[in-house]
Amino acid sequence: MKLRELTNDEFLNFSNSYNMESIYQTVEYALVMNKQKFDAMFIGLIDENNYIVAASLILIEKSNHFKYAYAPRGFLIDYCNHNLLKIFTDEIKKFLGKKNIIAIKISPYIVRNTYDTKYGIVTKNNYYDNILQNLQQLGYYHLGYNEKFEALKPRYEAIIDLDMPYYMIFKNFKKSLRTKIRSAEINGVKIYKGSEENLPYLYLQTKKKYPRDLKYFEECYNQFSKSNNIEFFYAKIDTEIYLKTMQKRYTTQEELCSTINNKIMENINQSNKYMNQKLEADKQFDRYKKELIKATKMLRDKPEGIVIASALIIKNKNEVFLLMDGYNPEYKKMNAKHLLLWKLCERYAKIGFKRFNLNGIAAINNTPLEYKGLNEFKLNFNAHAIEYIGDLELITNNALYFMYQNTSPIRNILKK
Repeated sequence: MKLRELTNDEFLNFSNSYNMESIYQTVEYALVMNKQKFDAMFIGLIDENNYIVAASLILIEKSNHFKYAYAPRGFLIDYCNHNLLKIFTDEIKKFLGKKNIIAIKISPYIVRNTYDTKYGIVTKNNYYDNILQNLQQLGYYHLGYNEKFEALKPRYEAIIDLDMPYYMIFKNFKKSLRTKIRSAEINGVKIYKGSEENLPYLYLQTKKKYPRDLKYFEECYNQFSKSNNIEFFYAKIDTEIYLKTMQKRYTTQEELCSTINNKIMENINQSNKYMNQKLEADKQFDRYKKELIKATKMLRDKPEGIVIASALIIKNKNEVFLLMDGYNPEYKKMNAKHLLLWKLCERYAKIGFKRFNLNGIAAINNTPLEYKGLNEFKLNFNAHAIEYIGDLELITNNALYFMYQNTSPIRNILKK
């Protein structure tokens, strides 16, 4: 067997026939990352019959005269086939080493466990320990079981099963989530399908938490749209409907407060009986009054409505992948993102997709405090949590890697 570079078409044909493929192992993603200052190439292991038996997109980053490689979401290979993995590993070390690439990092789709919404293990990969041991024996250094988002790609993902009638999908959501979705619709939140010109909505909603710029989203849209595999959606509050809803709630609560006050006046000797009701009703009335003032201002300033959440979706075989989503924190209580993701579940289930990948979450066990809300939000959609192996590093040029490691203090100074 021999390793060689593949053309875009060769890689595309192989990946299309492969039983597991990530959006990060596609021709489109390679072209996107070319615009993000990465060199990209496709490599394949060719057998004696001239068939491709394993392949990968390789991204190459240059930093201070050193070249480092990444295989996002790992190689397209059967990790259980130790002999094939050994040959591929030996060949890739030689291939990349000759190109003065010091090492390659992978974050493969090797499942360790699958968890339910209560963090109970649903399935375990009985081959996992053998796979990890084989990788380590072949020289891959496992970078550990990170709990946050330190890895190349998230170590955990939340995935919704869409292979059922859409109304059953909704029924399986947590009750509190269903309530928020209904509330968003009542308040006038509406979902629209956008286009490339609407991508600034997403950038503005994510720029404080995501390192990629607007050009990244635009390039993703440009490349994946060529195969009709990307769609953009956003949630917009209809400020006129929202004002009418607040006016109705305000009026209803005002009438309730008046009724309770009348009961107190009519039963002056039993006034204590109604005082708790009055206190709670007055608090709610005060909240609705503030919301009414806010709604009035929103309609005055934004009669055309306000975009408050968005999502960029990539379609991949029988799965839809949430590449990025965002919302305006000023309107968090509108629950727009809850409604948006539900409408996407409904849309894609109706046209035959089987899974909705909500992208990364933090560790299931010992969830870091700052990510508990993120985990709860995604798992409330009755999503399973998939745990992967994490990052592994393979040194491909020992001499240059040694130099790279010894210059790390210098590199840290330059970064500052």
